[in-house]
Parts: sequence; C-alpha cells; structure tokens
Amino acid sequence: MSTPPTRRARATIHDVAVEAGVSRGTVSRVVNGERYVSAEARTAIEAAIKRVGYVPNTAARNLVMQRTQAVGFVVHEPHSLFVDDPNIGNILLGANESLSLADYQLVCLIVDSGRDTDRITRYLSGGFVDGVIMVSARDNDPITRLIERLALPAAFVGHPPDLRELPFVGIDNRTAARDITMELLGAGRTHVGMVAAALDRDSGADRFRGFHDALGERFDPSLVAEVPLYSYDDGYRGMRSLLERRPEIDGVFAASDAVAAGALEALREAGRRVPEDVSIVGFDDSAWALRCSPALTTVHQPAAAVGQRAAEILLAQLRGEEADLAGSFVETSIVRRDSV
Repeated sequence: MSTPPTRRARATIHDVAVEAGVSRGTVSRVVNGERYVSAEARTAIEAAIKRVGYVPNTAARNLVMQRTQAVGFVVHEPHSLFVDDPNIGNILLGANESLSLADYQLVCLIVDSGRDTDRITRYLSGGFVDGVIMVSARDNDPITRLIERLALPAAFVGHPPDLRELPFVGIDNRTAARDITMELLGAGRTHVGMVAAALDRDSGADRFRGFHDALGERFDPSLVAEVPLYSYDDGYRGMRSLLERRPEIDGVFAASDAVAAGALEALREAGRRVPEDVSIVGFDDSAWALRCSPALTTVHQPAAAVGQRAAEILLAQLRGEEADLAGSFVETSIVRRDSV
C-alpha cells in the first residue's frame, strides 16, 4: 500500500527572516508595505521570499485589520435579466476595473426573490464585504434600508426616490428620454406611444416622465403600454398590446434597447415596416441596438463609465473620505441610426 504524499508545510515569516538574516519584525514591515526598512534589508527579504516560497496569509491580515478587501455588487433584478442585459454587464465590468486596480475583489449578489433578500441580508450583516455597489434598487428596498442601518460604505447606481443620505451615480434619464422622444416628433410622427418598462424604479419612472414632457398636451395614456422589465419578451408583449389598442401608432419610444428589439419583432409580425410605417427608438446604446434590423436610434448610456464612477465613489469612502451626497452624473448622447 503506497503512502500518500506529505503536504509541504507553508512557509512562514520566521522562515523568511532566517533565510534573509533579519528579524521577523523587519520582514513583517516589508510584507505590510511599511517604510523605515533599509534598501539592503528589503532586497534581502524579497529574495528570501522567492527562495522559500512565502505567500502572505491575506485572510489573517484582513482579520487583524478588520478588512475583507471585497466589495458586494448587488443587482436587484431577475437572474435572466442579469445575464441578458448588456447594460448591467458593462456596469459590472467598469466597476471591477476600478476595484481591481485598488486590489479589491468584486462579489456578485443577485436579488431575484424574497429568499435572495434574506440570504444577502445575512451575508452583508456578517461583515463579508467592506462596502456595496447597489444596482436597480427599488423604492423602499430592504437592502437599501439594511445598508443604512449598518452604515455600510455604499454607492448606488441610480437614485431611488427614498434614497436618503447615501451617495449615487447615474444619468439624467428624464432629459435623455425627452430628447429621444423629440426625435420621433421631429420625424413627423403624430401617434407616438411608449413601451414603458420598470416603472417601479427611478430609471423607468424618469424615462416615462421624459416621454410625457416631450409630448405635453399631446400625451395620450392609451398609447402607453406598461411592462415590468427591461427585457425582449416584455418589449414584444408591450408592442402587441399597443398595436391591438391603437393600430394607427406610427412612433414608439421603447424604454431600453432590449425592449425595442422585442417591439421590432412584434411590428414585423404585424406587417409594419420600420421606419417607413413606424419609427422606433430605444435607450442605452447596448449591443441590442446594433443587433436590430434596422439598427436603432437610441440614447448612448456609458454604462462602463457609470460602473467605474460608482467604484471610485465607494473607494473614496473606504479611504475615509466624506461621501458626496449631491450625486455624480455621467453625460448621455443620442446615437442616430436607421430606425427613425
């Protein structure tokens, strides 16, 4: 019977000190990035670390410093939307880029049910992350209330109506929605409707308000289809509903590019040509906008820049700086393509 291989013992600070011919305290200062170590001793210690294969025990060091070097990226959306929505993915990648440079690990936490809320509440309360980036918070969101109670460093993407003294980053959804709706009116469309998604969060509600602002007295509630999510399927269902109710519709503002893509499919099935019979615009300038045929006129939302800015706001708090509660806004622009 063969003997199982003996696991090699992990090298310690003591091993490094013996190899370098210095004290353990000097090795500890080098490992922790402290100054006041001579260049000669530092060189000897760095060479010794390589020879003995020493790897710092990050978990032990973080326990002493009461830091995890981890940040929670909390997304209050269904699992399917987290995977399908390129906007969320770009926010995540932008945040991860900034956090990685600061040597922080990003932990994704998706809220899709009451059970998820309970699980994530326990996780955040357990001190497993140093701070949180919160995406798609709802009005009176239990995770928002928890962040307030824990006084956890945080940055919100978007600004829910009940967000109190917590910092956020976002875009001016209302003005951008007004401007993109004006593209439809400028093209001579007279029966302009909206597939209005996600009205239970600030982005969706503000896009609807911007649509209303653009139409003014011409606003007709029967030309609005409310749907729950920024999704292809909801766009399809919303457009079908509008066509059944108001078949003369000739202009559509879809609350996101994914919603617009679903609406385009419904228009195709109904034999309506875009842009000859109906003009349609989206929002986000995501990958969906270019997948569509024709390509979508839409609002460019720099999602990666939003994620980077949210991470920077959070990192400033973790450095002990005061949070700017006025909010940070990223500019948007209109991208004109072939759907109008």
